[in-house]
Amino acid sequence: MSSQIEGAMDALLATVAESPLHLLLGLVVLLTAAFYSLFSLLHLVAPQPRAVLPSEKTYITTTPNGKENVRRQLPCWHDRWLAERHRSEHLERIGDDRAAAVIPNAGAIEPAEVLVTVVFPAYNEEDRILPTLEEAVEYLDEKYGRATHLKPDSGAKRPASRPSTPRRHPHAQNTPREDLSGYEIIIVNDGSSDKTVDVALQFAREHGLHDILRVVTLEKNRGKGGGVTHGLRHARGAYALFADADGASRFSDLGKLIEGCEEVVDGAYRGVAIGSRAHLVGSEAVVKRSALRNFLMRSFHLVLTILTPPATSRIRDTQCGFKLFSRAALPHIVPYMHAEGWIFDIEMLMLAESAPAVPVLGSDGAVIGSSPGIKVAEVPIDWHEVGGSKLNVIQDSIKMAVGLAVLRASWMMGVYRRRLT
Repeated sequence: MSSQIEGAMDALLATVAESPLHLLLGLVVLLTAAFYSLFSLLHLVAPQPRAVLPSEKTYITTTPNGKENVRRQLPCWHDRWLAERHRSEHLERIGDDRAAAVIPNAGAIEPAEVLVTVVFPAYNEEDRILPTLEEAVEYLDEKYGRATHLKPDSGAKRPASRPSTPRRHPHAQNTPREDLSGYEIIIVNDGSSDKTVDVALQFAREHGLHDILRVVTLEKNRGKGGGVTHGLRHARGAYALFADADGASRFSDLGKLIEGCEEVVDGAYRGVAIGSRAHLVGSEAVVKRSALRNFLMRSFHLVLTILTPPATSRIRDTQCGFKLFSRAALPHIVPYMHAEGWIFDIEMLMLAESAPAVPVLGSDGAVIGSSPGIKVAEVPIDWHEVGGSKLNVIQDSIKMAVGLAVLRASWMMGVYRRRLT
């Protein structure tokens, strides 16, 4: 077999050597033209997120008197990060000597104010969001308490999902404070035309979630990916989770995700943990799906394996709407997001895989190497089918396959970059 391959290569080289120079030059020109044509086409078709409107940087929450709602400005780590990056890149581009002094750490982010941020993207979810909120708040109250009610010296019980033994990375940077508690819920109302906002605020009023449950309304529908990205830009938690508003994933599995994330965090405390339904293949929950939907699911996974980089291609379930990020991982993922439709999960995972390397620390804190990318833990979770899905199986599957091809080509050819200017 090897001799046949060597023979074929020798024949190819001989053909090239005997070809007229003008044919070789024509081939080079043709390939160059094809490259730039594809590059130009990608610039036209590759998705670009729309600018955030001023009203979308505010939120509505309830007040203790229970009679009225109040609108407030959203805290935003992303805006400060973005301003620092724009300034440093501008100075670098014009050759200013001050650039070296002001280039910020690309992973710098403000300290967490609460332990967990939960982002629920919601589009016309008035009929499904209430049971999801009830399950989430019951679990979050039990495990993490409310920051407005707990103080570091109050003797509050350590959350069960936080390790009570020394951390595996005692010398890592950006580790969450041990006394950190509390949570926040950010509901990103993605241009809903129903009573999603009213239902959420009434729930907050009845459960005393004043300034804990925050509703952000996007004036124009952006898609699930746009809603999730917007919510993560305003996260104040040491861990940021996004979850589907339909409650298909069991919320108490959040503890498993935090444990999985802490298993894979690096020296900068960057880590991602994603809920996975791969272990349910063959179970009643999946078998009950239509044969067409299962076929399209397997076909998409095959396309995913071919088109994505190695670490992402090995993930068995990229589309589960239950993903958690350590706070230090957010600046390496969120600012570079482009996809706002169903394909956004994969872009997040690809960005995690391609994140800059950080030092690997030994048990004594000494640097013993470097770790490229952000590790992703795939964690089996409980999941069940919920009616009312807005996914059009055939149409959206085709869109996802095309979107994945455009996404991968855009990053490979430099249409998308880890620079902002």
